[in-house]
Amino acid sequence: MTIELKLTTLPESVTEATIISWYKKPGEQVKQDDKLADIETDKVILDIPAPANGVLTKIITPEGTTIEADTLLGLMEEGDNAAMDDVPDTGQNPVTAPDPEKDIALSPAVRNMINEFNLDPSLIPATGKGGRLLKGDVLDYLEKRPAQIESQTPVATPAETPSAPPPSKAPVSIPAEGNREPRRVPMSRLRARVAERLIEAQQNAAILTTFNEVDLTEVMAIRSEFGENFLKRHEVKLGFMSFFVKAVTDSLKQFPIINASTEANDILYHDFYDIGIAVGSDRGLVVPILRDADMMSFADIESNISNFAKKARDGSIAIEDITGGSFTITNGGVFGSLLSTPILNPPQSAILGLHKIQRRPMAVGDEIAIRPMMNLALSYDHRIIDGSDAVRFLVSVKNKMEKPASMLLEI
Repeated sequence: MTIELKLTTLPESVTEATIISWYKKPGEQVKQDDKLADIETDKVILDIPAPANGVLTKIITPEGTTIEADTLLGLMEEGDNAAMDDVPDTGQNPVTAPDPEKDIALSPAVRNMINEFNLDPSLIPATGKGGRLLKGDVLDYLEKRPAQIESQTPVATPAETPSAPPPSKAPVSIPAEGNREPRRVPMSRLRARVAERLIEAQQNAAILTTFNEVDLTEVMAIRSEFGENFLKRHEVKLGFMSFFVKAVTDSLKQFPIINASTEANDILYHDFYDIGIAVGSDRGLVVPILRDADMMSFADIESNISNFAKKARDGSIAIEDITGGSFTITNGGVFGSLLSTPILNPPQSAILGLHKIQRRPMAVGDEIAIRPMMNLALSYDHRIIDGSDAVRFLVSVKNKMEKPASMLLEI
């Protein structure tokens, strides 16, 4: 029985997608739920699983193709004993001799680089999931490959040296090492969508940023004293983010305008606290949502963040994971950022930026002490949020982080 492989539905508000990888070749046996292909939208990567045991007989839509819902991607023959001999010969996608480039799953961007530099992908160490070759793998290979530039100027021997000095010549232009042509790599759908939303945010909102700093001495003391027992009991580390999420949700209840959004000329107040946590991945930044974060325990928050980070690395973030959100926290400190002005995540009206923890001398009472300090940055839409509310909200977050017992006691 022949089965048509289709992308039957796309996430809400997504109209098209791109096939980035086929993991099986025509003539290859597949089992039910085997991953056949990856489809990239501007929000998530979707898997195309095998609907049954059988053989992939034909790829109709190749990698790099833009598709819509219900596009026919390929054909497979169902059955545990199915083979290519059972499939009518259409003259398309015959089983051929192995091709090193096609034996390795390559995204369009990686394939372009392989072709541009005339590389053999089988010689490049792959670090991606399932042995997938990443763009970074190709760049590392190119950087480590020794330059193969030979001098074209012969060296004269003593017998060949002329008795009279040769006439002066124009300076010889020595070619620069390496390829001087720029590498042209198309943006992924996610990267293009992120760029679009950043421009939209700056054009449609009056963004202002206020700054403060927080002393993390007491939070670090709690983590040091209880971190080991927390890990044993909950099987997840006690990080800083759970403290910040608690401080943010408590402060949002005091300043509901920070948790609001705009729609036309209306202000939408949200009586829920869905906190987006920005997570980096190979494909770019994604912002999964902690639903009803104010109702979560510290362990719930840390566990959910850990799961989101794993899904981001695996490329398995689902559309429901990143849809919605009333406020966002982004942590550039994990990359070493000391200070930044984060951009709003539309349609939200505020975003909190965390930064690197740096030990520095601080005035504590009448004495100087070395304290672990972090800079905080709150960017907000000044159209609906007054500066006084923004500043007081950030001070509230600071105070709760410096006295974390107040959050535990809900005072």
